[in-house]
Amino acid sequence: MINLGIDIGGSATKGALVDTKTGLLVSERVRFETKPLEKPKVIINLIEKIRKELDYKGPIGAGYPGIVKSGIAFSAANVHKDFIHSNIAELIQNKTGQPTVVINDADAAGLAEMRFGVQDAKNYHVVMFLTVGTGIGSAIFVDGKMIPNTELGHLLVGKKEAEHYASDAARRADKLSWKSWGKRFTEVLQTYEFLLNPDLFILGGGLSARYDSYSKYLKNSTKTIPAKLENTAGIVGAAMAAHEAFSEPN
Repeated sequence: MINLGIDIGGSATKGALVDTKTGLLVSERVRFETKPLEKPKVIINLIEKIRKELDYKGPIGAGYPGIVKSGIAFSAANVHKDFIHSNIAELIQNKTGQPTVVINDADAAGLAEMRFGVQDAKNYHVVMFLTVGTGIGSAIFVDGKMIPNTELGHLLVGKKEAEHYASDAARRADKLSWKSWGKRFTEVLQTYEFLLNPDLFILGGGLSARYDSYSKYLKNSTKTIPAKLENTAGIVGAAMAAHEAFSEPN
C-alpha cells in the first residue's frame, strides 16, 4: 500500500510517498523550508502543495511537533501557537479532500524505526527514541508498545529545557563544537537514564546522519545507536499511521 507521509517541522514541512509494507520511499522527498512559527494556514497550504506535486489521492498521515489526540493539537513546540486546540487532521482533510490522520512527529518516527529500522529494537524492554533537530522529540516503547505524546524534550536539564539546551538548533545557535555539544547532550541522556532507566537509546532526526561526528563524546551508560532511517523516519511513520487508520481490516 502506498500512502503519503508528511513531516511538519519547525524549519520545514516535508513529504513523500511510502510503501508501508517495506518502509521505503517510492517518490522524491518534497521539502519546503518555512519561516519560524508559521501560522497553520501556511503549513496546511504547503501540505496540499506537496500532495499535488506528488499527484497523490488517498489517505494522508502527518507528524506534528507537539501533543496530538484524535487529530487535535494540545501543544505547539517550535510551531505557531495558533495550532493549539485546532483539529489539524480536519484542516488538512478539508484542504486536500483526502482522509487524514495526525500523530506526534517523534511518535511517528519512532514507530517507523521500531518496525523498519533497528532490527533488534523490540528485543529491548524499554527503548527511548529521540529526534534531535530543531527541538528534541521523544518516543518511548515498553516491550514494543508505544507510550504516546511523551514530549520529554521539554524536561528541565539544569535550568533549561532539554531541547533549548542540547538540540541541534541550540548547538548551532551557541556555535558549539561537537565535543562541547556532546557534553551537553550527555547530560540530557543521563537525566533520562536517571528517571526512566531505558535499555536502549535510538537517536534520530537531523543529527542521526552526523552520528560519527559526536558519538565518541557521549558518556552516558545506556547503549546508544543512530537511527537506521535517519531523517526519513517521520515521513515513513506518518504514512504507516495513515495506512493503519484507513485500511480495510482483513
